[in-house]
Amino acid sequence: MDQMTIRLIIGVLLVIAVLAIAGRRALTLFKLITSGQPTVDRPESRPAALESQATEVLGQKKLLQWTVPGVAHVFAMWGFIVLILTIIETVGAVFISQEFAIPVIGRWPVIGFIEDVFIVLVLVGLAIFAVIRLRTQPAKQGRYSRFFGSHTGAAWLVLFMIFNVIWTLWVSRAAQFNVSEYTLEEGEYIQAFPFHASGGAFATEWLAGFLYPLGLAANEWIETFFLLLNLAIVFGFLVLVLYSKHLHIFLAPINVGAKRQPNALGPLLPMYSGTEKIDFEDPADDATFGRGRIEDFTWKGMLDMATCTECGRCQSQCPAWNTGKPLSPKLMIMDLRDHMFASAPYLLATAGAGQPDEMGERNEEVLAKVGDKVATEVQRPLVGERDFDEHRETDGYDAKGHRSNEGPVIDVDALWSCTTCGACVEQCPVDIEHIDHFVDMRRNQVMIESEFPAELGGLFKNVEQKGNPWGMNASLRNAWIEEVDFEVPVFGMEGEEEIPADVEYLFWVGCAGAYEDRAKATTKAVAELLNEAGVKYMVLGEGETCTGDPVRRAGNEFLFQMQAMQNVEMLNEIKARKIVVTCPHCLNTIGREYPQVGGEYEVVHHTQLLAKLVDDGRLTPVKHVDEKVTYHDPCYLGRHNKIYVPPRELVAGVPGVTLVEMERSAERSFCCGAGGARMWMEETLGTRVNMNRTDEALGTGATTVAVGCPFCNVMISDGVTARQSEGEAGENVQVKDVAVMLLEAVKK
Repeated sequence: MDQMTIRLIIGVLLVIAVLAIAGRRALTLFKLITSGQPTVDRPESRPAALESQATEVLGQKKLLQWTVPGVAHVFAMWGFIVLILTIIETVGAVFISQEFAIPVIGRWPVIGFIEDVFIVLVLVGLAIFAVIRLRTQPAKQGRYSRFFGSHTGAAWLVLFMIFNVIWTLWVSRAAQFNVSEYTLEEGEYIQAFPFHASGGAFATEWLAGFLYPLGLAANEWIETFFLLLNLAIVFGFLVLVLYSKHLHIFLAPINVGAKRQPNALGPLLPMYSGTEKIDFEDPADDATFGRGRIEDFTWKGMLDMATCTECGRCQSQCPAWNTGKPLSPKLMIMDLRDHMFASAPYLLATAGAGQPDEMGERNEEVLAKVGDKVATEVQRPLVGERDFDEHRETDGYDAKGHRSNEGPVIDVDALWSCTTCGACVEQCPVDIEHIDHFVDMRRNQVMIESEFPAELGGLFKNVEQKGNPWGMNASLRNAWIEEVDFEVPVFGMEGEEEIPADVEYLFWVGCAGAYEDRAKATTKAVAELLNEAGVKYMVLGEGETCTGDPVRRAGNEFLFQMQAMQNVEMLNEIKARKIVVTCPHCLNTIGREYPQVGGEYEVVHHTQLLAKLVDDGRLTPVKHVDEKVTYHDPCYLGRHNKIYVPPRELVAGVPGVTLVEMERSAERSFCCGAGGARMWMEETLGTRVNMNRTDEALGTGATTVAVGCPFCNVMISDGVTARQSEGEAGENVQVKDVAVMLLEAVKK
């Protein structure tokens, strides 16, 4: 039996085996993911989805935000794209001809060169990955390793398999080169290596030199053996990928293409039941409120779970995780994924077969068929107390990535620790939409289970009855106006029914801006600066009410809809067009969430408007101050709405100011701890988020911490006061809104 026959027989057997195993797994995954609830408008925009494929998948834009691991991943990812050519060459050499070459390009020297370049680069990438994992082992660094909780053993196996793919490919190519060389010398030229005559494959030729002394017969057998071994490893790796976290190799491009555009930051999604937006005035009897079971998630949610790479970038940036709380975005997604896979037989037999559970009742017949282990998994509560778990502070995980399958899937403490800061979504290289899933689970907890932190009961009551989170009387919304020595026009005071045409901006003061002393200072500063610049504006006074941001992020979508529709009806009635706000949460809600209920307005943050007024020469900072200032990026101004430059321009534009950046700034800014309705919840787990950020600000040596958000102002001010009382911060350190700094500089 000649070698080509041996290749053919073994090759056919390998193909049959891989098609049977991989094909079955791929079909199961497809059915499982598509058993989720329908998703509306995905992809939202095909041109945008194609752009995301180009920049994030092919260009590796998000991965390269971390330079060293990003470069290593580029080597590996592009290596496998380029080395698809070598797989084609291997398949051709096994099934078609020993002298197979890809048509047209198959003998171009540049192709051989590029293939060899990426053989080397993939090996370099593997070495970088190995060093990173050795230096950041969870066993050494504990929860401070971004790989804590990840399946590190599986990761090492994947690296080993990639190494096996590359070195067996390299050896087979070297043997092919030698077979070509020997047969050329003997006058019976067999061009077993496509680039033997043309050259270019420098690494292959180098390795071939070590095998050449073995002779023709040995090199022929090495060629056959390693061609088949390489093919077997490639097929084996394919099967391994389909059963491991490296499923992202295939799913990531799909997930990136199906993501929210431009990302899953900023506005939360409306609540849907199936493909219909829920009408809270008359919801359908079978409407699903939030996510109370794994099958309540959409197919995009299930795709997110299956796509997670366990890289831990989100975990490394999460303010909750970094302050000792049980929430890790990575581990939460892993918890949901593992529950989904463990429940797969039931899901496939019910929702996957077009027979979903009715009105939340489990299908007892199917439960009996799937076995006790699956039935127990299916009936686990999605959210609840995991107080039995000795590793509760790390979401139940130990350093080896083990977690008990007993009790609820998601720890209630982890769910309510989220500040919705967006660091996880910003960092995720495969565009998982963490915040959407977390808030959807909160929605179910609040509106269906009536299970939520006790403090939120007061928040909900105050917003519903008083129109603000503090429960203050509406009559006090105008109190700040009495504290200034200039006229503040209030809508309706002159009998207006619509905002006059010559009024450029409606100044939305916000709840904090009207009631909280530190935020009131910002409100008064903005009003005075607008007066100074000659900008015509109006405020609503008692006509304002809470935008609904905190209750929406706390999961009370019903109350948010009430607030939003009330505000939109009022704003549309008075013909509001351009709105300026001092609170990034108001900016995000009015500008990006009110369109969901019919409110379309041009909304700007006060730092944007003030920066424009300075650029236009309508405001001029003249007072010289010799001080060092650091600027804290509010999450809902920066990450969620990409406003980074105007506040910095204003701070740096004050004469004499030296602007120093914190290590975590701009898109990597660390949360103050107040978002996601955490402003109204006690922080009893771990250390305080605001103290972590305050210490970083103080570490810059700045005497002023500039902020652009009333919540951040409160949290950072409290942190500075605490450190001053402990003697760890100078009495001259202060926290100021950017508008207050500008006003002080504008006044002569």
